[in-house]
Amino acid sequence: MRVDLLTKEFPPEIYGGAGVHVAELTTALRADTDTDVRVRAFGAERDADNVSSYRAPAGMDHANPAVATLATDLQMVPDIDGADLVHSHTWYANAAGRVAQLTYGLPHVVTAHSLEPLRPWKAEQLGGGYRLSSWIESEAFTHADGVIAVSEAMRRDIARAYPSIDEDRLHVVYNGIDLDDWRRIDDADAVRALGIDPERPTVVFVGRITRQKGLPYLLRAVADLPADVQVVLCAGAPDTPEILQEVTSLVDDLREHRNGVVWIDRMLSHDEIVRVVSAATVFVCPSVYEPLGIVNLEAMACGVPVVGTGTGGIPEVVADGLTGRIVPIDQATDGTGTPTDPDRFVRDLAGVLREVVEDPGLAALMGRAGRMRVESEFTWSRIAVQTRAVYDAVLAGQ
Repeated sequence: MRVDLLTKEFPPEIYGGAGVHVAELTTALRADTDTDVRVRAFGAERDADNVSSYRAPAGMDHANPAVATLATDLQMVPDIDGADLVHSHTWYANAAGRVAQLTYGLPHVVTAHSLEPLRPWKAEQLGGGYRLSSWIESEAFTHADGVIAVSEAMRRDIARAYPSIDEDRLHVVYNGIDLDDWRRIDDADAVRALGIDPERPTVVFVGRITRQKGLPYLLRAVADLPADVQVVLCAGAPDTPEILQEVTSLVDDLREHRNGVVWIDRMLSHDEIVRVVSAATVFVCPSVYEPLGIVNLEAMACGVPVVGTGTGGIPEVVADGLTGRIVPIDQATDGTGTPTDPDRFVRDLAGVLREVVEDPGLAALMGRAGRMRVESEFTWSRIAVQTRAVYDAVLAGQ
C-alpha cells in the first residue's frame, strides 16, 4: 500500500507536536508495517528518501499566509497521483489531501492535531486568513473517509465541531514517544551553561508563546511559589507581538521580586531540551487547549512528573496522583478555552505546583511511574500499527 503523508513540518523543519508526530509515524510505519510511505512537506529541499518538499510559487511573498499555504498545497497535488491513500496533517496540508481526493478519487484520511474552531485567537495571527484556514479544515474533515483524533477528548471535540461526520469515520490513535531519544540525562554542566542552577528545585515549561499554551497564567502562578524554586521557560515563536509583550512584561515583573527566572527564547537542540527537562523537579503544562500534548510524553519519558491542566487530552496522558497532577479548570464555551475564573485557576496551578516541587521524593516516584507509563502505552510502533489499521479499514470500506 502506497500512502502519501502530507504535512507542513518535517525534519529538519519542525516547530511543534504535529511535525514530531509525522516524522515518528513515518519511521514507524516503514519499520513496523508494509506501508510504502511518501512524505510531501513544506519547506526547503530535503535529501531523505521518498520525501519531497514544496514551496509557494513565485509572487506570493506578500500574500496572506493562509493564501500562500493553499498555493503550496496545490503544488503537491500532481505528485500524489498513483497513491492508494492520502493522509494529511493539520489544516496546512488538508487542502492538498482534499483536492487529491476529488481529482484522483483517492481515500483521504486526516489527523486532527488541533481544531480551528477551538483556536479563535489564530485570527490575531492570520487575520482574514483564519476564515480561510477554518474553511479548509471544515471542507477536509467533513468529506474525509477517515478522521483520526489524537485523544478521546479530541474525538469529542471533532464530533461537536463537525456533527455531520459519521461516528464510524472517527478513530482515536494517540501520539507516541521515541523512548530512545527521550530518556533521562543528568548533565549539570550542560544546564549551567544555559543559566540553570541544577541544585535548585525547578519547574520547567517548554512551548510556543501562544494563547493555547497558557504561559501568562503560569507566570502569574510563579509569583506564589517558594522563593527557592527556579522557573525555566523554554518559550519562543510568539504568535503575535501583543502576546510577546504580555509575556515579557510578566517575566520582567517576576524578576523584580525573585531570582531564578530563566527564559530561553531560542530554539534549543534536542539534546539540550532533554537535559533541561531532566533537570526539572516538575514539568508544567498550563495549556487552555491541548488535544494531547507530546511535551508531556517527552517529560514523562525523561522520568519527570507533569503538572497539567485538566483540559483536552492532558488527563488521558497524565495519571493524576500517579505520574503527576491535574489542575482543575472551568472554561468558557466560546472556543477560546479561557478560564471562567482566571484568578482561581492561577491559585490552583500555584498550589498544585507547590505540592509537587516541595516533595522531591514524591516527585521522583511520579517521574519513574511516568516513564513506565509511556513505555507501556505510547510507543510509536504501537501507534503505527493502529494507524495502518485505520488505513485498512478505510480502504475496505471503499
